[in-house]
Amino acid sequence: MHPEPDPIARWVTARKGTALWLNATAVAVDGQGLLLLGAPGTGKSTLAIAMMALGAVLISDDGVWLQSGGTPAILERPEQARDLIEARGIGLIRSGPTIARAPLVLAVDLDRPATARLPLRHTIALGDSTVPLIHAAGEHGLAPALLLMMRQGRAEP
Repeated sequence: MHPEPDPIARWVTARKGTALWLNATAVAVDGQGLLLLGAPGTGKSTLAIAMMALGAVLISDDGVWLQSGGTPAILERPEQARDLIEARGIGLIRSGPTIARAPLVLAVDLDRPATARLPLRHTIALGDSTVPLIHAAGEHGLAPALLLMMRQGRAEP
């Protein structure tokens, strides 16, 4: 059993044509996009930094465009974005290499916790398609698990 997909509108703060603005952070793993969603202070940048330390590449911190007009949806770095990411308690640090765009293959919601050890499969609705969504508020050690999942896939229950 799968819950109904969450509409992407829940996280959208602006629109420009088919492009949706999200106050989110995005990284790419082997060219595939991961969207980190959550309220300020939930750990989006911290999780992105942990993933970058393991080989992910920054798309954008604190705001990303989602081109939702096609399948797959595309995460896109804003034109004015700098190669910086915020490290809480340190300040802005250089991100190293960045990538301008990547297809969205996975999203993580840092506002909502998983409700079970082996949780239901959540998704985000993007028009006629869906993208897997992980509820991960308060979870520690996510970076290596997400990196492995993006590279190796997720087993069916």
